[in-house]
Amino acid sequence: MSVPRYMFFTRGIGIAKEKLSSFENALREARIAHLNLVTVSSIFPPYCNIIDIDRGSDLLEPGEITHCVMAREQICEPGRRIVASIGLALPAEKGRYGYLSEHHGFGQTEIEAGEYAEDLAATMLANTLGIEFDADKDYDERREVYKMSGKIVKSINISQGALGAEGNLWTTVLAAAILVM
Repeated sequence: MSVPRYMFFTRGIGIAKEKLSSFENALREARIAHLNLVTVSSIFPPYCNIIDIDRGSDLLEPGEITHCVMAREQICEPGRRIVASIGLALPAEKGRYGYLSEHHGFGQTEIEAGEYAEDLAATMLANTLGIEFDADKDYDERREVYKMSGKIVKSINISQGALGAEGNLWTTVLAAAILVM
């Protein structure tokens, strides 16, 4: 069994006549098109270090089977807003695991989608850690409860949004957390 030691975030937009080509272009912009990506669920491993994309890319070889948490949205409607986001919540205790979440959709800004994904990750972690909170409160209020508990140290997100391209073209947005062994 192998547990990822590193993780980096990336995002991209792709536009093309064909849906698959649009996705490929988004992967290229995100600098991960050369990898065999395998999507996994939502666990951020204990002791995993977040690194930048340049260092992460140096650790990966073309064709390598690479695990990731990915959000993606595709559309062939000019002017319609799409977004993809990854949220991350980290526990204060180093030996515990955190949570990643993916969110994709229509009509939201990058900021709205990013906060939503971050909220998802933080809420999953809060539930796991037994932090009591009111799920009906907005995320800003819950975030304060999470931080005050001393059990959640940090939550972040990465998002990519775009408007659907003109001219009967596909538009793809993606955000990803790439896990490196």
